[in-house]
Amino acid sequence: MEKPRIARLTQILTQLQSKRLLTARELAEKYKVSTRTIYRDIRTLESSGVPIVTEEGKGYSLIEGYQLPPVMFSEEEANALITAEQLMLKNKDASLVENYSNAITKIKAVLQYSQKDKADLLSQRIVFRANMEEEQTSSFLTQIQSAITNFHLLQIDYLSLEHRFTQRTVEPFALYSTNENWLLIAYCRLRNEFRVFRLDCMQKITNTYTVFEAHQITLQEYFEICREKYMSTLDKGLS
Repeated sequence: MEKPRIARLTQILTQLQSKRLLTARELAEKYKVSTRTIYRDIRTLESSGVPIVTEEGKGYSLIEGYQLPPVMFSEEEANALITAEQLMLKNKDASLVENYSNAITKIKAVLQYSQKDKADLLSQRIVFRANMEEEQTSSFLTQIQSAITNFHLLQIDYLSLEHRFTQRTVEPFALYSTNENWLLIAYCRLRNEFRVFRLDCMQKITNTYTVFEAHQITLQEYFEICREKYMSTLDKGLS
């Protein structure tokens, strides 16, 4: 069933603010309408004064610096955020917990008064049994995330599970979480190949701010190579 147009227009605005570039096809698939309908929606938004930039052959974006009014959350959306908050507080990386807590505080600031009361109540009625001791084994996640998106070389002091200490210069590629711990996939310049590093084994991280060339491989392709090479779990042979 097609979403009412006024609701769709509002959500397209939110989508444009959340991503740098959106195609008509992406929007059409998301809202289950034709691309011609999306073209009309975009023209309607433009005629209403929304500064949308059309990049031929690429998609749509908002002019940089344009700010929309504060987002209003439905009760169900607010509940989902509070649930995610309780789960995130159990994460073992201290930097992620701190930054998510700061972000959720800003999000709560735009909730209506009735929503804030319900959010406070819900936060007291949700319990995740993972990491009950609230153990924090690393504090490097947000620093690594920034290095991934900016293609910055990292220097790592690393103590393996076998208690072997090495210093590595790595090109960070991706992150994944398993057994409540975070793992970094990176190209290691010491070993000249991709390796997997546990964040809880990292003793120190230094961002060199030296930019490396982006890897011409997707994360899915990396996993396929791992499956073919090792024919076992991705956790085998951690550096």
